[in-house]
Amino acid sequence: MPDEQRPTSSSAGPRLLGPAEVRSLAERLAVRPTKQRGQNFVIDPNTVRRIVRASGVTDDDVVLEVGPGLGSLTLGLLDAAVRVVAVEVDGVLAGALPGTVAMYAPSWADRLEVVHADALRVSSLPGPSPTALVANLPYNVAVPVLLHLMATLPDLRRGLVMVQSEVADRLVAAPGSRTYGVPSVKAAWFAEVRRAGSVGRSVFWPAPNVDSGLVAWTTREPPSAAATREQVFAVVDAAFAQRRKTLRSALRTLAGSAEAAEASLVAAGVDPGARGEALGVEQFARVADALLPHGLAAGARRGDRTVSGS
Repeated sequence: MPDEQRPTSSSAGPRLLGPAEVRSLAERLAVRPTKQRGQNFVIDPNTVRRIVRASGVTDDDVVLEVGPGLGSLTLGLLDAAVRVVAVEVDGVLAGALPGTVAMYAPSWADRLEVVHADALRVSSLPGPSPTALVANLPYNVAVPVLLHLMATLPDLRRGLVMVQSEVADRLVAAPGSRTYGVPSVKAAWFAEVRRAGSVGRSVFWPAPNVDSGLVAWTTREPPSAAATREQVFAVVDAAFAQRRKTLRSALRTLAGSAEAAEASLVAAGVDPGARGEALGVEQFARVADALLPHGLAAGARRGDRTVSGS
């Protein structure tokens, strides 16, 4: 990247938002955080610095931020990245963010692009493609948003997201663990996922009723499979729809019969008596391949939306 396009260093950096600034902005905008949109605004500058540092964002990165809210994390990201694309579903907050950046980080204002949109409906973004996702994701849609963006924006190489602690545990869980499930498998299709720390409740306003976790991820090549991602994910959804069922029973609808499901599982090298939580993403891909001759394509079409996870 040409030097003239790189962020210039500053000993001070942008002014970050503390509790007084966050409440003042919210009062001026007549914003009342809503549970429906998962709005919990970060009020601790040290937490913002920690997230930016842990994200590994550099001045080569175009960062996608989802749910910037009042701009707490946005201001920290502007100091680290060449560009920040902030996707905000709330029209009032989206409209106010450029002014907030102009007030607290005037030297960085030209690095910000605000997109007023629902992240779950985003299919493309203006300007250079984002290379990193760093966000305090709304708790109520965190997994669907994360998986949708992983699937939709191929230039994303890595990310760090803050989510509800239990959701963080599910995203990083390994096969056989108590928290392993649909989000674990689908995230693993796209990336190597790991826990990157915990965040307490006191750094938010309003304080949520749950703790938060940081999840870091780096993209990886998906498993080699003849089946499409949608077809593999249809198998994943069916396997976990009723966790107590064996795979032979859980996949009978996709296969056309329990006997066909058993034959496909055996062909994939999987015990028909096992349950979904025993399989890794590569095994699910092999099962999907083995199910193809039994009409998996039709079942997968009915499950095209399964990228959202649960």
